[in-house]
Amino acid sequence: MRNRAISEELFKRASAVIPGGVNSPVRAFKAVGGNPVFMKSAKGPYLIDEDGNQYLDFINSWGPMILGHAAPVVVEAVQKVLNDSFSFGAPTRREVEMAELIVSIVPSVEVVRMVNSGTEATMSAVRLARGYTGKDKIIKFEGCYHGHGDSFLIAAGSGAITHGAPDSPGVTQGVANDTLTVAYNDLSAVEQSVLENKNKIAAIIIEPVVGNMGCVPPSPGFLEGLRKICDREGIVLIFDEVMTGFRLSLGGAQELYGVRPDLTTMGKIIGGGMPVGAYGGKKEIMQQVAPAGKVYQAGTLSGNPIAMAAGIAMLTHLKNTPSVYQTIEKTSADICEGILGYIKEKNLPCSINRVGSMWTLFFTDQPVIDFNTAKTSDLAKFGQFFRSMLERGVYLAPSQYESLFVSAAITQEQAAQVVQAAKASLEEVFQK
Repeated sequence: MRNRAISEELFKRASAVIPGGVNSPVRAFKAVGGNPVFMKSAKGPYLIDEDGNQYLDFINSWGPMILGHAAPVVVEAVQKVLNDSFSFGAPTRREVEMAELIVSIVPSVEVVRMVNSGTEATMSAVRLARGYTGKDKIIKFEGCYHGHGDSFLIAAGSGAITHGAPDSPGVTQGVANDTLTVAYNDLSAVEQSVLENKNKIAAIIIEPVVGNMGCVPPSPGFLEGLRKICDREGIVLIFDEVMTGFRLSLGGAQELYGVRPDLTTMGKIIGGGMPVGAYGGKKEIMQQVAPAGKVYQAGTLSGNPIAMAAGIAMLTHLKNTPSVYQTIEKTSADICEGILGYIKEKNLPCSINRVGSMWTLFFTDQPVIDFNTAKTSDLAKFGQFFRSMLERGVYLAPSQYESLFVSAAITQEQAAQVVQAAKASLEEVFQK
């Protein structure tokens, strides 16, 4: 067993002053057993905890560390601007440059507004859709997580599944009534919901590739079908690309699948991992946002100059270095094919979903296509696998219902090490 005495002591102290000892539920280890590991630093593909243990990282700050931790191009950009101060509460050049960069990259975005997180982006996008259409209801998909805004904590994914509270106390019945939930990948259910709520639906919001019930790709024709429904019914189609944006391809899932939403939400990747978000889309819709229009949204730290510098460096590098996507595609494929080969050889009740550099090993032999099939996973066995991989120096998401993310910093040798660790861990799990 690795020594984690300092992490244990820190968790004990944290539990006395922080709810549950963590500042985000997905960091807790309740679903996998044990207490969370407290990190001290990270570099390239590695996390280093307070006790000096080193782990190959497959969370990558829940997606944005495409280049690995502390990528020199991002660190240098931040260092250059630190002396200019951390926040102005006034416009800056870098906000303009970032907006121009996003518009040049994301296929559907004509105008963009910076915010401070993915949650703020999705909340703002839904408010905008309601203001633009004059309608109240939204459709979301079971198991999709769009942050902790009230409208989204109905049949939510991510930590809400793990902690058994998909309908959070504090969310009013009125909000719940305006949130319609349907099964992911079920176009007929969407059609039925639209029919039953004719002319009442402002928006359909979706993770085009789900990351918050594990990695679940869209079925062929599903996203295209949503686009047709929204066009026909005057509904705003929102792609939540907080995880998928700039990761599955430079232009995100919408570029990968060739389907353009009306609005797109983006997250930490546009800050190089720093706290930031954005929402953008068609000019005619975005011009409804104050001060151009009447839909109010504001934030003192929106367009934070340090985050903008980091994000510009990250996105510019990705734009100018397409080989990054070839690298993470190959690494991800090698890892998943290696593990899947072992699963088939041993006839284990497991399956793997992968889209680009997002992937999940599910402890079920059923194809995972939606929330219900994801929930057939054996959570006890996943917990055993997680703990075994942690002891072998591989840091996975502490929940079956989370996608894993591969960075360009992972070498082919390290990928092979992960496959061997997974084989040993699976053998350990299924021998018990």
